[in-house]
Amino acid sequence: MGLDVTLVGLRVLREVAERGTFTAAAQALGYTQSAVSRQVAALEQAAGARLFDRFPGGVRLTATGRALLRHAVTALAALDAADRELRGARDEDGGGRVRVGCFPAAGAVLVARALAALRQEHPRIQVTTREGTTPSLVRALRAGTLDLALLTSRPPHRSPDTDDPPLRVAPLLEDRLVLAVPATGPGAAPFAGRAAVPAELLAGETWIAGPAGHADEPGLGVWPGLPGRPRVQHAARDWLTRLHLVAAGAGITTVPSALESALPPGVRLVAVDGVPEERRRVSLVRPPAAPATAATDAVVHALRRQAAQLADRPR
Repeated sequence: MGLDVTLVGLRVLREVAERGTFTAAAQALGYTQSAVSRQVAALEQAAGARLFDRFPGGVRLTATGRALLRHAVTALAALDAADRELRGARDEDGGGRVRVGCFPAAGAVLVARALAALRQEHPRIQVTTREGTTPSLVRALRAGTLDLALLTSRPPHRSPDTDDPPLRVAPLLEDRLVLAVPATGPGAAPFAGRAAVPAELLAGETWIAGPAGHADEPGLGVWPGLPGRPRVQHAARDWLTRLHLVAAGAGITTVPSALESALPPGVRLVAVDGVPEERRRVSLVRPPAAPATAATDAVVHALRRQAAQLADRPR
């Protein structure tokens, strides 16, 4: 007798794999946590092996779980395509759907510009986007709920996960970190007239960073490697909030230099002298066996073109 699983079970498997916890999967599906647990138990009984390793704070797929997830993603994608075809929603005349994930700073400039170009050149392509942390976006790629993602990394730029088969990672943009500082007001005084400031000047500054424990982008918020215990007075997950706090003179924050075109009034960028340059890479990441489509290729082309324009901007 073959593997006896249900569609509900496969959807639960995908959701738990993407969300990382039974609780988050239950909320996303509108189920109770006990219902999710029962579905996973039934899948594990059918597979004859444990699908998830449990650990404090969440779950992680086992090797058996990863193998079953790969097939579940294929099966659910085929059913979704069949459903759309039966409803007359076939992708025709250059249309298609592409699901893109990104870290927050990429959405503000790179993704927004690429979408503007796509609307002009490929108006029938439907792109959906979502922001997330690197772990959440990697899980979504593995679960088949994203077609591609923009991830950021610091040297030595390791693979975003260690699962097999490996994700397809292609460098898109090399950028450097700079400081976002007030352009006017009392908070601007230490930086007035400077295009760069010495690292030792930063020791007594007030910082604006992401919430504690929220690693949305490596090294952003407080300048990386700053000695001592920096004074973080404001914590904000949203980039727009952080930058407006800078404009209000509430502190300074670390940003990619590519954000320059998205700065609100009252904020300017300065470099940091006396320390090695801090660089970050933006990479385009795709699932290991995702089929190539004209729509996905068009989105990738638009992102690459905008990345090239950002790389060529005056420094």
